[in-house]
Amino acid sequence: MNQTRAVVLASRPVGEPGPESFRLEDRELPALADGQVLLRTIYLSLDPYMRGRMNASRSYAAPVEVDAVMEGGTVSEVLESRCDDLAPGDLVVAHAGWQTHAVMDGTAVRKVSVGSAPVSTALGVLGMPGFAAYAGLAEIGRVQPGETLVVAAASGAVGSAVGQIARIRGARTVGIAGGPRKVAWLTEIGFDVALDHRDPRFADRLADAVPGGIDVYFENVGGAVWDAVFPHLNDFARVPVCGLISQYNTTTAPPGPDRLPALMTAINVKRLVVRGFTQRDLLASHYEAFQREMTSWVAEGRVAYLEDVVDGLENAPRAFLGLLRGENFGKLVVRVGPEPTL
Repeated sequence: MNQTRAVVLASRPVGEPGPESFRLEDRELPALADGQVLLRTIYLSLDPYMRGRMNASRSYAAPVEVDAVMEGGTVSEVLESRCDDLAPGDLVVAHAGWQTHAVMDGTAVRKVSVGSAPVSTALGVLGMPGFAAYAGLAEIGRVQPGETLVVAAASGAVGSAVGQIARIRGARTVGIAGGPRKVAWLTEIGFDVALDHRDPRFADRLADAVPGGIDVYFENVGGAVWDAVFPHLNDFARVPVCGLISQYNTTTAPPGPDRLPALMTAINVKRLVVRGFTQRDLLASHYEAFQREMTSWVAEGRVAYLEDVVDGLENAPRAFLGLLRGENFGKLVVRVGPEPTL
């Protein structure tokens, strides 16, 4: 195997990306060197953060270069190995990107345990999104029994985990999602209240749902959802900022008056903690506990999850554009190739 089929960044989008932002092509793979493995992609994770990597602006990670393979996490099978710790047939989590095959250093991948949960969950509830939820709550949210937690994009991979972990910790949970189907699912998995941000009376319904205010708001969206939440933040409320998907395609400043003075005043007067984070920041301090607790919770049925599976690498751009519009339901993954017969 000396070739890969890949989706590359064809051009940097201005505003909302379209199909023209991507290109599907065949590429030569480098020869395998000592310490490296040849991987075949089984599942590719599609996540909102990838929109930021399409820009050239400064961020917490380097941008994807034009004509380079789109970046992303994968569950892959080792086809060939020149690494002592990995053998053909091993399943690994890698950052192999939007392609069918890749050559990577063995130190850059992690073995996947083949247990009771599907291997695709290593990209979702038992992977990066689940860990972002767990670590953001533990490090910044610090949710306590009896407190009220609100989470945006609550039916997504991160948001659904946030709400269920908070329930396990004894909090009252309010989930915000888009559309009746997603709202109904939140109720099924144990949220105390589920709200539709597309409801014309959303702001009023949120006010009714949090009569005692909000102690933790886990931010994944921004925009109008933040505007509705902001007045209800209690003294000493904590706001882990994991994402702002409503703003990823914006090219101009929002209309209306400058809201920064009101935000800074609230941070000061209410003694708020508003902190952005990436899951990589918290690996050393929280990953071991996450693996132990989340694996147990999923096995026991205490944390439920949904996967939105799209077949075929060629369909990854369309699925990703739908993700940015909120069309997916659950953790979005692309099935690039079949799982091996074990």
